[in-house]
Amino acid sequence: MELRTLRYFVAVAEELHFGRAAARLHMSQPPLSRAIKQLETGLGATLLHRSATGVTLTPAGALLLDEARDLLDRADRLRARVAAQAGPAAITIGLLGDGSDLGAVRLADAFRERYPGIEVRIRDADLTDPTCGLRAGLVDIALTRAPFDETGLTVHELRADPVGAVLRADDPLARHEHLELADLAGRRWFRFPDGTDPLWWSYWNGGELREGPVVRAVQECRQAVLWNGTVGMTPLGHDMPEGLAAVPLADMAPSRVVAAWNENDPNPLIPSFVRIAAATYRSAHRDGPSPSDV
Repeated sequence: MELRTLRYFVAVAEELHFGRAAARLHMSQPPLSRAIKQLETGLGATLLHRSATGVTLTPAGALLLDEARDLLDRADRLRARVAAQAGPAAITIGLLGDGSDLGAVRLADAFRERYPGIEVRIRDADLTDPTCGLRAGLVDIALTRAPFDETGLTVHELRADPVGAVLRADDPLARHEHLELADLAGRRWFRFPDGTDPLWWSYWNGGELREGPVVRAVQECRQAVLWNGTVGMTPLGHDMPEGLAAVPLADMAPSRVVAAWNENDPNPLIPSFVRIAAATYRSAHRDGPSPSDV
């Protein structure tokens, strides 16, 4: 039983869908299905019930999921300890936005508990670089939001947040329970500078060319709305500052919180960090929604 096969199984068991798991693992679905089938054959047990809509875990599969997570976690810790013995161990994390995401706070606690001797370096990135310095080699891993150009990167989704329009509290549209993008037609938006990742720029502008003030940080977005009456979008889930309101947008896809890293980064702490992040955000989701970071 190989660790790689166990990682495949954990991905399928967490996603409960072969297609999504294959996308998460950056591989095609047929070899993933074959690997899981070979695992079941080798163990002599059915791990998953398959259907047209997805998969469910059997009792044996649920047991293996718990054990596999523990085994993979121990393997990651062993790899990190060996690397630390060979030389100084550190990880540089890029964070997007104003850092108010409680999921990130819980992740910091969980990571420090597991790796108290590891030096953690933080790079706070503004909204013009959704990869938080990955492209420039400034960070090992980024806690950020998709979408952006994922070429050469591995991206793991941690959470998806609904999105709303951010408006002045005295704007007539702020009294609505829900809005659609068409309701904001003709309004001035805050927007990102030229050269910003096109996928990122398009998402936060609702797929349209917009006119309005250029912003680079969360507080600049809010101040543009407060002082100029511009509009824009924000993930929902936290209280707006006084004078502002956020109204859900019914026709916008959720904003995905992700961990992203360079595909060939040799830092041995990255796999363990991603596993701890995934477990932390799953736990936070069970406990209830947490504030967004943008």
